[in-house]
Amino acid sequence: MRAVTHLPHSLRARAAALTACLLLLTGTAAAAPRPGAAAPRPGTAATAAPDIDAAAVLGHLADLTELTDATGGDRAHGGPGHAAAVDHLQALLDEAGFETVKQKFTHAGTTGYNLIAEWPHATGDGALLAGAHLDTVPGAPGANDNGSGSAVLLAVALAVAEADLRPETALRFAWWGAEEVGLIGSGHYLDSLPDADRAALTGYLNADMVGSVNTGYFVYDDDPTLAAALTDWFDAHGVPTEPAAAMAGRGDHVPFLDAGIPVSGVFTGAAEIMTEDQAALWDGTAGEPFDPCYHQACDDLDNVSGTALDRTADAFAHAVWQLGT
Repeated sequence: MRAVTHLPHSLRARAAALTACLLLLTGTAAAAPRPGAAAPRPGTAATAAPDIDAAAVLGHLADLTELTDATGGDRAHGGPGHAAAVDHLQALLDEAGFETVKQKFTHAGTTGYNLIAEWPHATGDGALLAGAHLDTVPGAPGANDNGSGSAVLLAVALAVAEADLRPETALRFAWWGAEEVGLIGSGHYLDSLPDADRAALTGYLNADMVGSVNTGYFVYDDDPTLAAALTDWFDAHGVPTEPAAAMAGRGDHVPFLDAGIPVSGVFTGAAEIMTEDQAALWDGTAGEPFDPCYHQACDDLDNVSGTALDRTADAFAHAVWQLGT
């Protein structure tokens, strides 16, 4: 399937409204180059990660939501929505210059897919892997769970291509299938890796539910070096974080953690209830879930925070640049 290039008016309007609200809240737009500033030489790594365009992330999410609506209303394992989403993302990444593989696996008698995309311009050894699950539970459009992480991951990958990076470490991005039925896709990928390729993984970063409307900012603290690459960005921008205790034992980082591979990631909350202290920390609503539409049909674009998407995309890019280049 070709990449989606046009949005229905309703989705385009909702994405535009989210972007407008975000700009009002932050008072900023994407930074423009200073007049007369020298551009980086093509093929060299930037000294700092770019500011990921919030409108681009929301646009990717709106495209994914449109495609999901048009292919059955969810991206459940084995369904047409997930297969169409994989093809859509693969087309965008192929066009940007990534080397992509659609990895096939079978679970419960049903075929599923992982999408793996590697930037083919590393100058050294090792590979940094960043991932997000693309599937949903049946009956849920999955804008936040996990269209948000998938869109952030895509925006960061495309920023790597736009910068024409020559990183020291190979940069590999993965959109997993069948997370919702037991971390099947990520586990299959890891099990299929030859020992030498598994040993070459320097770390895994996970993006799962990064646009919750009653937003918390949680960073997986399993590995201090990887976690610091994320918390450094949040700290520098005055955004408090907490350890992602709710992600212990759940999420696509678990197979990598169990295999002894360093992991971290970002999470903005699911069905857990925000406490009074957390509400004060993040200007949220105490006594309410971080995501009121977790695993429900109402998990659409209205269930996504543009501010959370913007912040997590920038933090994720910062970590990829710092750890990979």
